[in-house]
Formats: sequence, C-alpha cells, structure tokens
Amino acid sequence: MHVHSPAILDILPAYCASPKRKSPCDPRFTAPLTAADALKAMDGAGIRTGWLMSTAYLAESPLGPPQPDAARVVREANDFTVALARSRPDRFAAFVSVNPTAPDALAEIARWKGDRAVTGLKLHLTNSGVDLRDPAQIAKLAAVFHAAAANGWTIMIHMRTGAADYGARDVEAFIDQVLPAAGGRPVVIAHAAGWGGIDAVTLDALGAFADAFEKDPTRLRNVRFDLAQVFKDNATPEDRARMAGLIRRIGPDRFVAGSDWPFAGDLKTYFATAYAGPELSPGEWAIVTGSTREKGEP
Repeated sequence: MHVHSPAILDILPAYCASPKRKSPCDPRFTAPLTAADALKAMDGAGIRTGWLMSTAYLAESPLGPPQPDAARVVREANDFTVALARSRPDRFAAFVSVNPTAPDALAEIARWKGDRAVTGLKLHLTNSGVDLRDPAQIAKLAAVFHAAAANGWTIMIHMRTGAADYGARDVEAFIDQVLPAAGGRPVVIAHAAGWGGIDAVTLDALGAFADAFEKDPTRLRNVRFDLAQVFKDNATPEDRARMAGLIRRIGPDRFVAGSDWPFAGDLKTYFATAYAGPELSPGEWAIVTGSTREKGEP
C-alpha cells in the first residue's frame, strides 16, 4: 500500500512530466490520498493490517529531474510513513525506502536502526535505475540488503529493472550476488518478479526462480512473491496458465495476495476477483490468500 508524503507530492508533477519516463503517471498514483483513505479501503475488504510502503525512493529516481535536496525529501518521506504506522500500529506496518545506489542510502537505513515502528525496507529497482548486470550496482544493492538485514527488517523489492531483455540472467545474478546478503531475513519479490501483469520477461524471470527452487530450495528459504496486480484483465489465458504453472512449481505457500493499493481500486472487489480465477484451484488460492491474512496485505 502507498500513501505519498507531502514531500513526495510536491515533486510528483515534475517527476511525472519527465521525458525520461516511458509512460504517463497513473492518476491513482498521483492522487493525494491519506491514511484515512487506506484504512477505509482496508475496512471495506475486512483487511486488518497493511504494509505501508514509503515512496521516498522517487526523490532520487533517475527517471525524474534531479532534486537538489533529494536526501532531505527522502528523510521527510520516510518520517511521514513511519509516523503513520506509529499512529495506528494495529493497522499499518511501515516500510521505509531508499534508492539503493544513492550515496545516502546506507545512512538512511542506519537512521532507523532499532526503531520498532519500522518493519522493513521497500526497494524499487526500475525507478531507482538499478542495473543488475553492473557489478558496482550489484555491490551497492547487496550492501543495502546487508544493512536492512542487520536492522532485522523484511525486504520488499520490486526487482524488475528497466532492461528490455530483463529475465533469467538478472534473477541468477540476484540470487548469487545479492540474496545472500539478506542473511535469512524475509525477502518478498513484488509482482511475481515483474512490474504487474504477465508478459514474456516476467515469466522468464519467475521461471528462473522456479529453476533455482528446484535445484536448491535452501538458498531461497526466506523468499516469497507477492501477486499484486499480476492477474490483470488483459492477461491472456495462455499467460495465466503459464503463471499458474510457475506458482505450482514454486509452491502456492510461497506467494502472497498483495494489492499495490491504490492501483487495486476497491479492495473488496479486487480480492474477490483477482484471486479467484480458474488458473488455480480454490484450495490453492486459499493458500495464497491465507498467507496474506497471516502476514498482512502488501
């Protein structure tokens, strides 16, 4: 779930107008929603706890214009998200965020060490311009994983990069060079290793994870995948079937039924439709949604 801070709302118009972006910003992404809006959506769907993701990483995104005071915006955005979680600890779990390649990333993570109001770290590799084929950037990402693990955090990562041929080779680099730095802390791969929807590169990436699970499941014992916005209406029956096959190979218990609110719209409708298709059996969907009830809604 996302609720932009005032500091991020201030920079969003320039970010969304940037020629470096490949598509316009979704109006739901730019809406000045509040914690009350999030709680209303959760209540309507009977969801008790939501994972509240900071969007601080946007301040240091290479997709937008440079921000001369980006580090300040990052701090203020994370402060805002954590404050919301402190105000309703029974409903929100706060995830701070950084651009893992930014010079202030490790200091920002260290700033929250020992703060019980912070549950985890949100990373968005596309918006952060991360290249999983660049050894220097891989090293920075691994250092961020290590720092988050040292804080005892869960790591939520939007792993798909901007590479047109993103896929198995990126997953293999991530598993070999980044994941060990998590030290066994929970790692959640957003959007089933894609960025929403189902396409060839997402299936290739998730297929590489399935291969890795079958080869040595102990290496990925701490990894889960969220299915937020994956089974969209425009997904073909063939792609849905391929995605379902990969879910079965990995195991439905490794998946959680996220929403990526506010993109999901009405949460009651979303959960009643997105996680009830014929691709999986009712029993398999129950395993996926049961994991969400236990851990909270991403």
